[in-house]
Amino acid sequence: MSPSALPRRPFAGLVLLLGLATGQSALATTVETAHGPVEVGDDPQRVVTLYEGALDAALASGVVPLGAVTTRGGDGVAGYIDDYLAAHHPEAELAIVGVVREINLEAVLAQRPDLILAPPQLADEQYALLSRIAPTVVPLSQGLDPQAWKAESRLYGQALGREAQLETALAEVESRANELAVALDEAEVSGDASLVRWMPQGPLVMSDQLFTTGLMQAAGLRVNDAGLIPGESAHSDPLSLENLGRVDSDWLFLATLNADGQEALEAARTSPAFARLEAVANDRVVAVDGQLWTSASGPLAAQAVLDDIEAALLPR
Repeated sequence: MSPSALPRRPFAGLVLLLGLATGQSALATTVETAHGPVEVGDDPQRVVTLYEGALDAALASGVVPLGAVTTRGGDGVAGYIDDYLAAHHPEAELAIVGVVREINLEAVLAQRPDLILAPPQLADEQYALLSRIAPTVVPLSQGLDPQAWKAESRLYGQALGREAQLETALAEVESRANELAVALDEAEVSGDASLVRWMPQGPLVMSDQLFTTGLMQAAGLRVNDAGLIPGESAHSDPLSLENLGRVDSDWLFLATLNADGQEALEAARTSPAFARLEAVANDRVVAVDGQLWTSASGPLAAQAVLDDIEAALLPR
């Protein structure tokens, strides 16, 4: 069901329904969250994720949630998640319980969850309601930090009772990144790299403090955001094509979120300013999926990003 088809009612209308939510299991563990200690059942069976990083961490630890929110710019989960489910859990059907920053509480309640994995900086009003449905785990916000996703994943793994499985997934990412860095060095592939999200209103240079740019650095690339990121923002203001030259790098990773962004990128490719970029002239422009590269996080997303880097820089 698409998010637009999901019914919405004022929060006050949910109070009676929230009273029907199931209680805690007799066996519980306590996890430290942004809202203080939260007790969760020792083996959650009905999990709903309200954040792409939570969905990724759950799957990486061996748990298939009942519900999830859509990826940014899409009407379902990210393509890499669809691919993972098709390969490992072809029978799984995730209910869509909202979109980014807009959770449908009735849809969440309909799944009768015994655990809700929520995003950092969840609004207090939403937390108050969600926590009446089931124990709700919200990570502490760490601001811009390329390593923050690991702490988030570990918290979700603890809440799921899957710490060991989650640690294995994180160790595999670290090992893979190290191996890729060695392979790139041996192949004498190096240089500066920039990540740009292409939007209809103009290209956005992504910060060097993000999940994906952290992985680029772990693989041995020097990420260049040209100092264009204002304050604690994740990206620059929209740039003109002429100003895009400020982040001209040895490698240019270009991400689009949807068809509009792709059309804008195709139009830009015909402009002289785009053609003058060093990365364009050297055929070192790498088109990547914006839903993965500029929205997702988690162990599975990390492996998919490293796959893209290897395929682009070490083609077979």
